[in-house]
Amino acid sequence: MDKLAVITRNTEEIVTKEELEALISSDKQPGAYVGYEPSGKIHMGHVLTVNKLLDLQHCGFKITVLLADVHAYLNEKGTMEEVQKIADYNKRCFIALGLDEKDTIFVLGSSYQLDPKYMLDVLKLARSTTLNRARRSMDEVSRNSEDPKVSQMIYPLMQALDIAHLGVDVAVGGIDQRKIHMLAREGLAELGYKAPVCIHTPILLGLDGKKMSSSKGNYISVDDTPEELKKKIKGAFCVEGEVKDNPVLALFKYHITPRYPRIVIKRPEKYGGNLNYGSYEALEADFAAKALHPMDLKTAASEYMNEILEPVRKLM
Repeated sequence: MDKLAVITRNTEEIVTKEELEALISSDKQPGAYVGYEPSGKIHMGHVLTVNKLLDLQHCGFKITVLLADVHAYLNEKGTMEEVQKIADYNKRCFIALGLDEKDTIFVLGSSYQLDPKYMLDVLKLARSTTLNRARRSMDEVSRNSEDPKVSQMIYPLMQALDIAHLGVDVAVGGIDQRKIHMLAREGLAELGYKAPVCIHTPILLGLDGKKMSSSKGNYISVDDTPEELKKKIKGAFCVEGEVKDNPVLALFKYHITPRYPRIVIKRPEKYGGNLNYGSYEALEADFAAKALHPMDLKTAASEYMNEILEPVRKLM
């Protein structure tokens, strides 16, 4: 797979692909980042963007992970002391998931976001951003979206400026970050900074086929025990032959096949023996043709996901 194919796989949108191609072909080493609020459990939605950082790292990008403690504080996720404690744990999770500390820069937001130059840029961007634009940018990611605090309107301005002050070329995030990233592309240019390339990953459905929610528990957390994970996947929504909105297939597409070049679905000889796949597309085609049973798919998903998450569990 060439660099462009690796970087663009499993993405929802690239803004813009032409700018990304120019970065890849330049002599300079490009940089990419994701910002994570240290606000609780790391789940597979977070890991989706970690996977994209691994793709970018594999393609020669310098990777920065922002542990956004100030953002979490503004978004009412806890006191500064609480979110900084979680940030340290999150950092160790990301390293265990494959982001080698030697090749990845981990930055705590409060290490630079309270500096005078940064705060002056926040005020400058605030002067050129309407309240409606700031609110729309936060609708997908804020708490209390019906009655937001002023702090939550500052959040997207800071997220835009992080891109400039971290000196990165690419901003990676879920598609729910799109409005904030578009604010960054327009607002940073007005302040004399370069507009970033934006890579957006899909939003995963929960294991029940509905919107992922911590209150519903319909997600896989990186610290789930092997037994908990197996139980969750066994009960996951997975209709035989149906590919659309299938959360078990999504585990293979976004988390398993990018890490394993060959997938083995173990089956007893009386049911036809093991199945081997060299690509996600081949696995999906067999499932759609009902040549691969949902229970066999779930059993294999449990085995691979437990293997992926085992290094994280060792942090416990």
